[in-house]
Amino acid sequence: MKTKLLLGLFLATITGTMLIGCGSAESGTTIKVVGSTTVAAPMEKLDEAYSLIQPDINIEVQGVGSSAGVKAAGDGTADIGMASREIKESEKELGLNEIVIAKDAIAVVTHPANTVKNLTKEQVKDIFEGTITNWSEVGGADKDIIVICREDGSGTRSAFEEIIGLEKDFNGKTVSSVVPTAVIQEGNGAVKATVASKESGIGFVSLGYIDDTVSPLNINGVEPSVTNTLAGDYTISRPLLILTKGEESAELQEFIEFILGEQGQEIISENYIPVK
Repeated sequence: MKTKLLLGLFLATITGTMLIGCGSAESGTTIKVVGSTTVAAPMEKLDEAYSLIQPDINIEVQGVGSSAGVKAAGDGTADIGMASREIKESEKELGLNEIVIAKDAIAVVTHPANTVKNLTKEQVKDIFEGTITNWSEVGGADKDIIVICREDGSGTRSAFEEIIGLEKDFNGKTVSSVVPTAVIQEGNGAVKATVASKESGIGFVSLGYIDDTVSPLNINGVEPSVTNTLAGDYTISRPLLILTKGEESAELQEFIEFILGEQGQEIISENYIPVK
């Protein structure tokens, strides 16, 4: 009898624990956010702040590139897609809702030891296409230039190529004209780290990633900054988007309202240009 009683108490305890666990899982809502590494940076900060207001909402952020974010929003594997570029015509058919949450400048960066501090847009184009191959050609040291570029599918790369003119026609299709020998890195952080480790390197990153490990170049004499971007003087800039599809749930709508609200835009303004 004693054995049966103990077994009954054990089973009751296990069952109760399982029910409590299931209740906790069901009481929370997960919002999956996938896409641009540029947008992922402020999104992680937004997640931290929102969790204090809505602790039952779990925000999962994955920075995997803009094209992957557009696809994920389109096929429903993410609740929110993130893109750091305009949506392409070929992606319009996905029927996504496009919401601009910020603006961003793209900075051309070199190693801090590099004496070149200003380039024209045309010089940037020539460097990334491989027409200019030595820093001495633009007033620097006699060193071969190492071009560091983002991966295919990167929104930062797509926007940079479009603005600088790093595109060419190939069999009726628009393709990248970036020099084939470019060192390819995934993510703004990886590009920044690579440039910081190579004195002859040059790359491009979101303005929000700039720190003292790299040197941002003036373009046509204009410094990449929030002020100059807002004034329209610094022209290598693009929108930061979040993307949804179909009717948004109440939880999703509330999170988007938070992003576009005063607190969300204040968080975004730490590194990017708010829209409100």
